[in-house]
Amino acid sequence: MTQQQLDPARIPQHVAIVMDGNGRWAKKRGLPRLRGHNAGMMALKEIVKRSSVLGISHLTVYAFSTENWKRPEEEVFGIFKLLVLYVQKEIRELNDNNVRVNIWGDWSLLPSDAQHAVRKAMETTKNNNGLHFNIALNYGGRAEILRAVHALCKEIQEGRLSPEAIDETSLSARMYSENTPDPDLIIRTGGEYRLSNFLIWQAAYSELVVTEVLWPDFSPDEFEKALHVYQSRNRRFGGLT
Repeated sequence: MTQQQLDPARIPQHVAIVMDGNGRWAKKRGLPRLRGHNAGMMALKEIVKRSSVLGISHLTVYAFSTENWKRPEEEVFGIFKLLVLYVQKEIRELNDNNVRVNIWGDWSLLPSDAQHAVRKAMETTKNNNGLHFNIALNYGGRAEILRAVHALCKEIQEGRLSPEAIDETSLSARMYSENTPDPDLIIRTGGEYRLSNFLIWQAAYSELVVTEVLWPDFSPDEFEKALHVYQSRNRRFGGLT
């Protein structure tokens, strides 16, 4: 599939990606798992570029989940070091290309150097109005919903909100994704058929595309194949054609 085969009028506004398969990619090559994460970081750079070129407004990637802390400490902190490296190497180019970086998740629990990198990325790009690049970091869909519920409860306790005023819109407004449209398309690489606690509130009517391609091998051409599948779908949102 090539970019020319995509219908420009049907490019999804928001694409979210579960970047799965780094570890398996490394294992197939007899390499340490962190080498897979490093290769995945290179793949991410190219997908961000292609998203911007295609005119996608929002790209959200699942970088580190609340469950990933269960992994070996060496791998966990190696991932955070790669995050720092990514920001150091890419922030200037992201900023020059008008990309705005947002972090979804409780990044206050990250190591101090990773927190500094996150803060720098958001501060440097805060005035950009091109592609919104959302990195889900120490993120969990259930934790996000609980966070929003706690915010609503606090406002009720303080008398700033009545229980009767709570609806889907008010809950959505207190999510990390507060000003972001729900994802039109969620792509999962690596062949697994599950959301893994990713955007479970926002994914109610997202189109799902699963590819067997492992994340480090997920090229811009593979990305456009997934977009082509999306454009072949008939989105009814519970109604009829």
